[in-house]
Amino acid sequence: QVQLVESGGGLVQAGGSLRLSCAASGRTSSNYVMGWFRQNPGKEREFVALIIWSGGTTKYADSVKGRFTISRDNAKNTVYLQMNSLKPEDTADYYCAAGDYLYYRGIAYYTNTAQYRDWGQGTQVTVSS
Repeated sequence: QVQLVESGGGLVQAGGSLRLSCAASGRTSSNYVMGWFRQNPGKEREFVALIIWSGGTTKYADSVKGRFTISRDNAKNTVYLQMNSLKPEDTADYYCAAGDYLYYRGIAYYTNTAQYRDWGQGTQVTVSS
């Protein structure tokens, strides 16, 4: 099991930036996929971005492409989500997740929450207009 702790959320004006961090500890592995998801009350948790720990391949939701960047620091076992040009519709609780990556599944397979075993507690992001 992997323990995940998110940080970096807060209140920001539209057009501003935030950087979320997700520190991983426990049984980490290079065969992991790390994902960021977000959720608003009464809505399903939706995919934002993912990164394959080994190799660094990334994928983004269309709604954040060009504005958000996911990255990792191997030495710190930390994944980041740099969020620029934030919009009010980006307001949500953001969750970091970890799962076992199987290359033959294809990267799109890992945009589904069901492919992740370990989740952080979430960090709130509020974008004011």
